[in-house]
Amino acid sequence: MKLRFGVNLTKLEDRASWMDKSRRAEDLGYDVITVPDHIGMPSPFLACAMAAEATSSVQVGTFVSNTSFYSPALFARDVVTAAQLTGGRLEVGLGAGWKKPEFDQAGIPFEAPGKRVDRLVATLDEVTRVAASDRPPVMIGGNGDRVLRLAARRADIVSFAGTRFDPQGRGMQYLTEHQMDKRVALVNAELRAAGREAVRRNIIVLRTQMTDDRQAALEDYSRFLRGTLSPEQVGALPAVLIGSPEQIAEQLIARRERFGFDYVIVQEAALDAFAKVIALLG
Repeated sequence: MKLRFGVNLTKLEDRASWMDKSRRAEDLGYDVITVPDHIGMPSPFLACAMAAEATSSVQVGTFVSNTSFYSPALFARDVVTAAQLTGGRLEVGLGAGWKKPEFDQAGIPFEAPGKRVDRLVATLDEVTRVAASDRPPVMIGGNGDRVLRLAARRADIVSFAGTRFDPQGRGMQYLTEHQMDKRVALVNAELRAAGREAVRRNIIVLRTQMTDDRQAALEDYSRFLRGTLSPEQVGALPAVLIGSPEQIAEQLIARRERFGFDYVIVQEAALDAFAKVIALLG
């Protein structure tokens, strides 16, 4: 499949700037505008509808909706409404939720992982039922075995998380290339078992740094990570892109060959700079 590029927009200043930013993303060659689902950020479906209103062809989507925050029936209603208001350009991202402080702030119980995945499955079932005749593409994102197996079996797009919880309790940490190999192998096995092939594989890039001195930037970021990873290891992280536009393009091609990633999303801070890479690969 042709490489597909998205940008995750997180900052809402006002209506005009949001629409201008959405138009710029389309003009720069992005295929998808996504909006995360975190407290303190824009409401995803509303923001997606406005992005679609400002543009003509770019897809819009949630990345990813925290299904533990919503009633499956009400969420499915919002999906159907958003699909209509965006002219059929909606892409629905689903996840189980992971950030406990946000649950606390919302007054929603932070249940055990299995319960949160159950809610994800129930939400997917309801969206599939309500939008059976014209369901928008569904992306399921995560890192755990059960979520990735569900994504491989039922999603149009499997989104691989580039981070995981540090088992030593130090918060989130990047997945190394070897850890990602295992996640991809699990999904590949499930896809084969299900007889599915036409499934996109997504990765969201958490750090994109454009530089003519890649080695120095890798060393700087290694120090920022307190030396937990060497510069060489940093350069191989699936969720990190550092280098010149040409070097980053080479990294994306290599990762497509190794992991199958054919859909890459960058953060809003990289909106303009990453367009140079899109121009090389588009």
